[in-house]
Amino acid sequence: DVSSPKHGKVDPANMPHVGGNMWAGGTGGRDTAGLGGKGGPYRLDAGHRVYQVSQAEKDAVPEEVKRAAREMAEKAFKQRLKEIQMSEYDAATYERFSGAVRRQVQSLRIILDNLQ
Repeated sequence: DVSSPKHGKVDPANMPHVGGNMWAGGTGGRDTAGLGGKGGPYRLDAGHRVYQVSQAEKDAVPEEVKRAAREMAEKAFKQRLKEIQMSEYDAATYERFSGAVRRQVQSLRIILDNLQ
């Protein structure tokens, strides 16, 4: 069961963590920032293979936990904008322009990776 969203502990060795309720950047777990889990406040990619929980499990997360996760994500987003000296307007403008070329940038990354 999910209880309350949190960032989670950072593994200094960056080992892959699957499932559970402890590690930031893990996959398929609950309550912590990571990928493929449920109830976490935001996505956090530590560069490991992603294990996905079912959509039914995600849908079963209580609304109060979802609300707390959204609030935590919004707070972290605003803090990050402050750290990089960017306003919410700047972020929205960046996202608008970035989104328009996202597919082309991804294609270029694939081409460059293959050339390397």
